[in-house]
Amino acid sequence: MEIQEIKQRFGIIGNSPLLNRAINIANQVAPTDISVLITGESGSGKEVFSHIIHQMSPRKHGAFIAVNCGAIPEGTIDSELFGHEKGAYTGAVGERKGYFETVNGGTIFLDEIAEMPLGTQARLLRVLESGQYIKVGSSKVEKTNVRVIAATNVDVYDAVKSGKFREDLYYRLNTVPLKIPPLRDRKEDVYLLFRKFTSDFTDKYRTPPIQLDDDAQQVLINYSWPGNVRQLKNMAEQLAVLERDRIITAQTLLTYIPHETSGRNLPMRLDNQHKEDFSERDILYKVLFDMKRDMVELKKLVADIIEHGGVSTNYANHSQTINQLYRDIELPGNPEAQFTLQQPVNNNNNGSNDAYNITHEAEEVEESLSLIEKESDLIRKALKKHKGKRKLAANELGISERTLYRKIKELNL
Repeated sequence: MEIQEIKQRFGIIGNSPLLNRAINIANQVAPTDISVLITGESGSGKEVFSHIIHQMSPRKHGAFIAVNCGAIPEGTIDSELFGHEKGAYTGAVGERKGYFETVNGGTIFLDEIAEMPLGTQARLLRVLESGQYIKVGSSKVEKTNVRVIAATNVDVYDAVKSGKFREDLYYRLNTVPLKIPPLRDRKEDVYLLFRKFTSDFTDKYRTPPIQLDDDAQQVLINYSWPGNVRQLKNMAEQLAVLERDRIITAQTLLTYIPHETSGRNLPMRLDNQHKEDFSERDILYKVLFDMKRDMVELKKLVADIIEHGGVSTNYANHSQTINQLYRDIELPGNPEAQFTLQQPVNNNNNGSNDAYNITHEAEEVEESLSLIEKESDLIRKALKKHKGKRKLAANELGISERTLYRKIKELNL
């Protein structure tokens, strides 16, 4: 079946190359019995692709069930999936069939697979490899013929490395990986989806059509959409119900977009020549703010030393602190330059303000304005502070671990 026909059949809107590739992979793997691991952010439409795979497979006439592994308590998930015998545990007043028994011959979609307990993961691996399972409280081996499609919104390989997910199960499920692109990577589809959603909701609630002015369209397209298609759909429904003025301006649209304190999700207009990554901008701001803070602290310390110059007992602490501050600042263009606080030879200062001499040994150099140097310097400091642990360094810098990896590679750190 062609991609366009699949889109029409399953109500998929968009022409993004990443979306088309995901649909093509689903179309190719559907006729087989291979296990599929669907990855993608929350709200990106992973369950829709599980329906595509099932409906275009030889099992389309069999049962299909979607199970949210994160919503089932750890103590009952084995019973839910594999069933239990009467008296298997407190409250098991009768025999119960599990999903793998009731969906025999069909497809089971295990959403949020990374939330599955390790014990249940071992049972699932046996089902995938041999089609065998044992009910809770039973010793009889049961057989089932079920295709498993799994999905998650987290990096399963990270869960494997941290010991929260079985490595053998990961490779068994990940026979064919299927990645659903986030909405921020499908900017050409955002306005199409918005028009479809608003049209559906205005028909549903019998309200006049919704339109966006040019500025509002730019805000809509350039927003990062952390909640993906689900968030866009919810906002379209709110606009269709609440707004009396059916021509939506940028200011009106912004009232429906949550503003995080970091400001990273705020929409902004980007031209073709300045497609700057928000995280890079944050790094540069942090460099400047840290330098300004250090200078303010230094000025206060110098003023305090001058004001209490006669207190010789504080000399060592003041000297050490001020020299450390200057070393931390690392004057641009001359990293070896430093300030030294020296005690005068004549100790008979009688409490005068010249009790301490501040000697500036730094040369007058032109400050470097290179953004790359500032960025590299801050990344090095963060990695040094956290002893090379990139995840902690990324949190300190206020960027994602993935962005930090990319920066380290680009800057050859």
